[in-house]
Amino acid sequence: MSIFDFLRGEFIDVIHWTDDTRDTMVWRFEREGHAIKYGAKLTVREGQAAVFVHEGQLADVFGPGLYQLETNNMPVMTTLQHWDHAFQSPFKSEIYFVSTVRFNGLKWGTKNPVMARDPEFGPVRLRAFGSYSMRVSDPGLFLKEIVGTDGEFTADEVSEHIRNVIVQEFSRVVTTSGIPVLDMAGNTGEFSRIVTDAISPTIAGYGLSIPELYVENISLPEAVEAALDKRSSMGIVGDLSRYAQFSAAEAMGAAASTPNSGMGAGIGAGLGMAMGSQMAAAGPWGAAAQAGQAASPPPVPAAGPQWHVAEAGASKGPFGMDALRGMAAAGTLTRATLVWSAGMAGWEPAGEVAALAPVFAQVPPPLPGA
Repeated sequence: MSIFDFLRGEFIDVIHWTDDTRDTMVWRFEREGHAIKYGAKLTVREGQAAVFVHEGQLADVFGPGLYQLETNNMPVMTTLQHWDHAFQSPFKSEIYFVSTVRFNGLKWGTKNPVMARDPEFGPVRLRAFGSYSMRVSDPGLFLKEIVGTDGEFTADEVSEHIRNVIVQEFSRVVTTSGIPVLDMAGNTGEFSRIVTDAISPTIAGYGLSIPELYVENISLPEAVEAALDKRSSMGIVGDLSRYAQFSAAEAMGAAASTPNSGMGAGIGAGLGMAMGSQMAAAGPWGAAAQAGQAASPPPVPAAGPQWHVAEAGASKGPFGMDALRGMAAAGTLTRATLVWSAGMAGWEPAGEVAALAPVFAQVPPPLPGA
């Protein structure tokens, strides 16, 4: 650096910072020898704060506005006033500009699954992710606790630590909440509020605050989610027999629509016939027919007396009137055949029983002299 550049720097009396990045949180105003000129003007814009460090100690914090550094607690020495120190001022001062705007869109998530006990599924492994925003609430404390003497500090340098704090508290909250896994999606807002309130004291100790924190998703392992999908599908399908019939009908339609697929068409036709019979039996009319058949009572036995017939010294029967008519027509029952029914005193020839007269009405009597 030439002597002219050095002397030009001695008369710089405007200190300000215009940030063209989106992640710079702290920027140190670089001054040759860290000597701030007496009477220099400090411009602090909205969304900024300026931290004045004198001889290694935090001297003051300036909010938005225009300041002239000429009070007693400001360094009043310039290098031009110290020829005996070879233009090196013994009073070293620094100004750090701190961005106080929100840093949005920061992500957090669980690197490893969180073990929790679900009242319905038992032990489960949960993963979660979300987003948050942070801002500097106490520039002086933030400079002392986090930044130190870093001349340019970005949000990435502290976001990893903030993520760890969020994940630790979220793990504690989700494992002690007692909320079933299937109901957690409806309680993400409550989780967000609890986690934010719990980590606020820790974050405030760094000079930061968390204006917003969101739990965007809580998920199960892929295998468990696949099992839940199957369970949901079964609930949607409902009647599995009807679903099987529907699936077979779709397969038949797909086979029929495939060009040059004679075998598929044959199989489809066979399936169609089988499906038609099954659906007819399972449909409303088929079900009604089956119900009618199942509900029909057996035939009512014929009313009237029952008759016993003597044949070859043995009793046969009992027979109803219709059976006796058939026997008379076949010739196995004649007027001389002995019969008996309840209420009779004994066996009598069938021709002499008045109640059996209708049985022989169509049977001719014996020939005379037979």
